[in-house]
Amino acid sequence: MKTYTKFLINGFLKSFLNVFFIMICLVLILNILKEIDFFSNKEAHSLYPIYLSVMSSPSIIFEMFPFIFLIATQFFFLKLFNNDEINIFKYSGLKNIKIINILSLVSFIIGILVITIFYSFSSNLQHYYLQIKNQFSDDKLYLAVINKNGLWMKDVINGQTSIINSSKIDNNFLTNTFITTFDDEFNLVKSLKSDKIDIKNNEWLIYDVTIFEENVSKKKDLIKFKSNFNQKKIESLFSNLSSLSLLKLIDLRQNYKSLNYSTVDVDMQIYKIATYPLILVIMTILSSIIMLNTKKSNSKVIKIIIGLFFSVIIYYINNFFNVMGSTEKLPILVSVWTPIIFLSLINVVMLLNINEK
Repeated sequence: MKTYTKFLINGFLKSFLNVFFIMICLVLILNILKEIDFFSNKEAHSLYPIYLSVMSSPSIIFEMFPFIFLIATQFFFLKLFNNDEINIFKYSGLKNIKIINILSLVSFIIGILVITIFYSFSSNLQHYYLQIKNQFSDDKLYLAVINKNGLWMKDVINGQTSIINSSKIDNNFLTNTFITTFDDEFNLVKSLKSDKIDIKNNEWLIYDVTIFEENVSKKKDLIKFKSNFNQKKIESLFSNLSSLSLLKLIDLRQNYKSLNYSTVDVDMQIYKIATYPLILVIMTILSSIIMLNTKKSNSKVIKIIIGLFFSVIIYYINNFFNVMGSTEKLPILVSVWTPIIFLSLINVVMLLNINEK
């Protein structure tokens, strides 16, 4: 490896690590304040806010990586400008495009490590964070999971616990559902079987139901069943996909398909992870272009503000297309790749004359 390559890689890694640790500290402090507010009126050990903040911070940092790379690249070039090293490279015959290529390759390698190691680490911590947080939440009396055997729900109403298993979800209807209800001592009270249950509201409408009670079965055209769950509640329970590793997301996608449950959100998360290294490379290139085009400006603040301005724009562009994809107003591939292609084209156009800067 050439000396200048080692120099550029070491300098970029130092800038990246400095920004990375600063962001971790900021996120950790904000999380601690949030958790202190959550536990303010709950009986818990005083260390819980810190413990939970540490567990949830990596997941937030994962979402911030594109902006960490953008800011780290800015600080890297500021150092080159301050020491006039960028001109030394230029006079030595090292073109700006070569510097950007080296930084892009480093960013791509770090991106691979981020999705294979860091994301798995952060998703596991987020999973345990949600489990612990649920113990102090008002939602702890009811839960729902999806596995290869369908949708399973535990619901506690008026001291009675109901275990609900359904093989499919069709909008606001559960199909092929079996409900078993127990009293507070876990003695069997009754069982219900139905092929059609309307869960739009918390008062379910169970059609053509068979009731098993005291060893006797009877049929009714319609009964009402009170529950903590409704359609929106069930959908929201499965919205936090950041607590699942890539392998678990793929497994969850298969379970969703077998349940006839929409896989759009899971597909979006999988595509997001898969394209993450490319996003980080694009952000590094964009930041490099911004810095090289503002090289003549002596104000560091202006350069940082320009970078942050582009960060905000990119955030809203990505968020817009994510919403369009998750609401199925655009095909998933279109919503995922349009921002990437758009930013890549901007980078290509701005790279054409970068060696003259």
